[in-house]
Amino acid sequence: MPEQRNYFEEVYEVVRLVPKGRVTTYGAIARYLSLRAGARMVGWAMNGSHNYPNVPAHRVVNSVGVLSGKHFFGGPTIMQQLLEDEGVAVVDDRVVDFEKRLWDPSLELTL
Repeated sequence: MPEQRNYFEEVYEVVRLVPKGRVTTYGAIARYLSLRAGARMVGWAMNGSHNYPNVPAHRVVNSVGVLSGKHFFGGPTIMQQLLEDEGVAVVDDRVVDFEKRLWDPSLELTL
């Protein structure tokens, strides 16, 4: 019987590789891991990431740089503060210079 993948752990492994001061997207992670449910599955994984050590979930944003997961951080400004602490500017819940800050695992990593 083939080994079953642990999709959430695979997502967390990728998120742990996102460098400080950079962000990635749900979709970029999904494409890299070839996840069938795509960005939505990455979102589900990120919702549960607080139960796993050292998963910098604040570095995962939506496809245009919006802090779409900010409500899962225990306060409306915590995600923004964590990013700003790493040098990422955020205005109106969106990463400033998103294209320059974007870390795409498909370009940065090899399987």
